[in-house]
Amino acid sequence: MLIRRTEAGLRVWAPAKVNLFLEVLRRRTDGYHELTTLMLAVGLYDLLEFSDEPGGNLRLSCDHPALSTGPDNLVLKSAELLRQRCGCHKGVAIHLWKRIPLAAGLAGGSSDAAATLAGLNLLWQLGLSPQELATLGAELGSDVSFFFATPAAWCTGRGEQMAPLTPGRPLDLVLVCPSVGLSTAEVFRNLTVPQAPLNGEAVCQALAAGDVEELGRRLHNRLQPAAERLCPEVAHWHQRLVQLRPAGQLMSGSGSTVYALCHGPAEALRVARELSRVREERDSFRVYIVRSCD
Repeated sequence: MLIRRTEAGLRVWAPAKVNLFLEVLRRRTDGYHELTTLMLAVGLYDLLEFSDEPGGNLRLSCDHPALSTGPDNLVLKSAELLRQRCGCHKGVAIHLWKRIPLAAGLAGGSSDAAATLAGLNLLWQLGLSPQELATLGAELGSDVSFFFATPAAWCTGRGEQMAPLTPGRPLDLVLVCPSVGLSTAEVFRNLTVPQAPLNGEAVCQALAAGDVEELGRRLHNRLQPAAERLCPEVAHWHQRLVQLRPAGQLMSGSGSTVYALCHGPAEALRVARELSRVREERDSFRVYIVRSCD
């Protein structure tokens, strides 16, 4: 994430993520699933603005009318958790400019939560380390901790245990986001846990080597069949991307976003242009050309 001081306080840019590999190992006794996943931060950002609130209150506003700004929002949950653990009584006014689509498998809410922890740690001068912030993030959601280990990480447990990785080269992707979202819980309820889970060692090696061709061959998401059954749009756009012949294509997270992994910026532009030609057939989707974060 990117943090900049302003006259009023702070601005924090919170990136989206995609999953290059996601395997489900088993269902845990706590109701979650044991996962192995390779996550990559990409250049599609929400923007959060933080300013002091002299009254000691926590206030959130947002430019997206469908997003709750009440205490159920992860941004306010993050702020309250930080205050409780640090014995802090300061307030803050937060405005969220929402650009990452909702319920799209891009972890926008988790990234916003991580951005809140990082931003308030600086604004309130709490002095917590990135590891301490990541530990707090794990209490808020499975993907929150990842955003303290960007640009890429191999994640285990329910996704909160991280081993940071460095991509061998920048990666160019095209995200296709249908207007319909998917419930993560519903996708997991429809999941078939494999008897012989796939090993992600090869995909990690391809990422580290910067071998886009091999990385494209190794893309995997165990949740995709369940998501396609629940949302035919996922299958439709995945097949569209197959026809455009990028290095690889996959659904991110629990969907509904699918993406093309491209050989370079020129191919990403070509794929995006080809997708724009189907607007008259299906106009309820968004396309983003992104690059992996540094």
